[in-house]
Amino acid sequence: MSESLERSTKINLLKESIVKKLCELLDKSNNKGWRKLGEIVGNDRRFKVSSDDMEMCSLRVLEIEGSPSLMLLRLMGERGCTMGHLMDYLQTLGNLEALQCLKPPPLQILIQPQSVALICGHNLRLSCHAVGKTPVQYQWFKSREEVPNSSSPELLISPVQLKDAGFYICRVNSGDACEFSQWAQVDVLNLTMSYAPGQSYQSLDGRLKLAIQPQFQRLHVGETLQMECGAVGRPVPRYQWHKNGVPILNATKRKLIIPLVIQDHHGRYRCEISGSTERMWTNEVDVVIAPRISVQISGAMECSEDDIYAIEGVSCELFLNSLPEQLYATDKVALLIGNLSYQNHPQLKAPMVDVYDLTNLLRQLNFKVVSLLDLTESEMRNAVDEFLLLLHKGVYGLLYYAGHGYENYGNSFMVPVDAPNPYHSANCLCVQSILKLMQEKETGLNVFLLDMCRKRNIHDESTPNIVLRVTANIVFGYATCQDAEAFELSSTGFTNGVFVKFLKKRLMDDEKITVVLDRVAEDMGQFDATKGKQALEIRSSLSERRALTDPILPGDSADVVHAHSHQWAKAHELPESMCLNFDCGAQIKLGFAAEFSNVLVIYTHIIKMPEDMSFCQAHVTDFSLDLDVDPKEMNRETPEETGIYLLSSSLPQHCLYTRLSSLQKLREELVFTVYLQGTFTAMEDDDSIFWSKSVNIGKPLIARLDLHRAVRRNSCLQTCMIPHSPSQSPCHSPGPEHHHHLHQGSHQAQDYNRLSPQHRYLDISEHAQGAVGGCGFTCYDHLSQCGFERTYESDGLPNSPGKLSIPIEATEDITELQTVFINSLHLQQQ
Repeated sequence: MSESLERSTKINLLKESIVKKLCELLDKSNNKGWRKLGEIVGNDRRFKVSSDDMEMCSLRVLEIEGSPSLMLLRLMGERGCTMGHLMDYLQTLGNLEALQCLKPPPLQILIQPQSVALICGHNLRLSCHAVGKTPVQYQWFKSREEVPNSSSPELLISPVQLKDAGFYICRVNSGDACEFSQWAQVDVLNLTMSYAPGQSYQSLDGRLKLAIQPQFQRLHVGETLQMECGAVGRPVPRYQWHKNGVPILNATKRKLIIPLVIQDHHGRYRCEISGSTERMWTNEVDVVIAPRISVQISGAMECSEDDIYAIEGVSCELFLNSLPEQLYATDKVALLIGNLSYQNHPQLKAPMVDVYDLTNLLRQLNFKVVSLLDLTESEMRNAVDEFLLLLHKGVYGLLYYAGHGYENYGNSFMVPVDAPNPYHSANCLCVQSILKLMQEKETGLNVFLLDMCRKRNIHDESTPNIVLRVTANIVFGYATCQDAEAFELSSTGFTNGVFVKFLKKRLMDDEKITVVLDRVAEDMGQFDATKGKQALEIRSSLSERRALTDPILPGDSADVVHAHSHQWAKAHELPESMCLNFDCGAQIKLGFAAEFSNVLVIYTHIIKMPEDMSFCQAHVTDFSLDLDVDPKEMNRETPEETGIYLLSSSLPQHCLYTRLSSLQKLREELVFTVYLQGTFTAMEDDDSIFWSKSVNIGKPLIARLDLHRAVRRNSCLQTCMIPHSPSQSPCHSPGPEHHHHLHQGSHQAQDYNRLSPQHRYLDISEHAQGAVGGCGFTCYDHLSQCGFERTYESDGLPNSPGKLSIPIEATEDITELQTVFINSLHLQQQ
């Protein structure tokens, strides 16, 4: 090695570590810093550093971690400055410390040992190469102990054993100089665990390869849960265990160990495995936690359930006789639908937030959750069909719907986003029809949470009565009373509707579901903004203490549960992240995330950029016309710009983001193009070169279920016209104080002109802005919620108020509501 770096080398090819050290020295020095260097370079006509250039460099101090020196060096490099020129300038400047940065150290490690995960029995090879002014000597260590016979640049252990796992480092000596390499972790996997037979797990290219999958486990309360997974590759992969889709705190090792498990540990587990540029998931497996049944033996001896039948001649009295019976679900399945982007009716905001929040909570309760936004009629019917396929005997089924709706003759109807104006029962889904089909599955619990209007639809005179079985396992939670409206809070951001605002605070309570809803009703009753306007109504035939927190015990249905789990997981698999290599030498990471079951987020990140390239950016485009993606909302620099409000905090930074919604409309595999735009330093700023690659990620998430297909013959549509007496619907009341029926007939004679057609929401956010920072609330009235058209006579009043039965909030009501709401906020602030 020469005494100095190659003098003809361009300075824009300097190593990042050298540039960083050099800039630190030049930025902090006053007399021998970047300004003086700029003056010296400016006097040399070869590089033309002008006063404007120096002003531009000085402005860098206004940026976070901005460096004037770095800007100056870049300008010099773009104009052909070499290492020799820079060394001469620093010599003239008299900054010997900065000059020393450009001179090689007496001992330098060029190749560092790399961490690796490999299979027991394979060969382990770690490398460390250094150069110095005198011959170099090596010594390898494992932790603090010297590795015998390891005085060469390469450490070879053949074959590697489990005991060889650990951390390694190499000490390098050259004369009086001594350096240590970086630490290298060696992880050795034992394939006596479960793995896919017939595969080779040696990762010759360093890429991740999954070798060990976690396995299904059935444990008793108090036992220890031990799960293991593993992948091979360079560097050692990172691990993050998830339970029911939620990351487990501090579970970042290959082995997940939970001592003394309890019922709450019951659920579905999988592990996210990631390397430097890629990510993969293990299979999702069930962990069943059964209670340990204890019995009392004469002589004050206790034995477990497993020991009962091994004891002879001893009379045992089960403690269970004095304890409440533990109820179980054979599985838990939830379908959550939020309709907000209506084609012919007022659009909503709260359903997206409500569905997102409930999805996360229900997953923590071990529910298999399908969360969908903005479904058409056929898509809703097919989604319900898929939901029904996941049900069988003893399953807890939960349906949550947020959007426009109505109720006629005791039957509730959910309105799809493509419903005409006006709509009829044939355009909507009848909730009671779905309940009938759920009963045919012999489910253990049927819960319906309906966050919608319950006004009567005057355009629908049909009476689709449904014959329901008499079962003691039905719970309806209506966000509002019969013949009343539902509310969503109005603000500049995204907030929950009134129902979910209080529901999400109680949903995790380990109580009978009707008790939980009772408490939600009580909380809503204390909310001044909607007091007297919206009250939760509960109808129930539940005779047992069934709760959403009940554990899952598949029993004889274990095989069915496993098959359904596989079917559900298949429709929720994310495409694996991938690295794309372009001919120019750039490398792009393509990552994926799911916001809902039918909403996919794609993000691109530049991993590697050629040294002579000054600008590089990757865009995704050419998506299927089925998805109707707005080009203006693609490839944005922040998630919020593309409509990703709820998932933004979980996404990696410094990427370009694209949100693909309505995946259920995708008819073919999702193929798109990744365009790479690059500019080289020798080119003009406006000149760019483009490269492209086509990417096929198959049918992601819910697209695999083909919800766009024609409605099946056995769909819930086919059960809507069977005679039934609506008076047979079971009813459970949270108490007299919660039966707030909104009888507003007296308001019908008010001046209807006060509500212009474009103000179909009764929104007080503008009035309340000065007092509460722009947060008010919005009511879906009968017109906006159900899509009815008013008919007017010459005086502006409806021609037949009695027939229309459309209660309208008058200005006096709005003023009163505004005052109550603002006063309640003032009380909270006090």
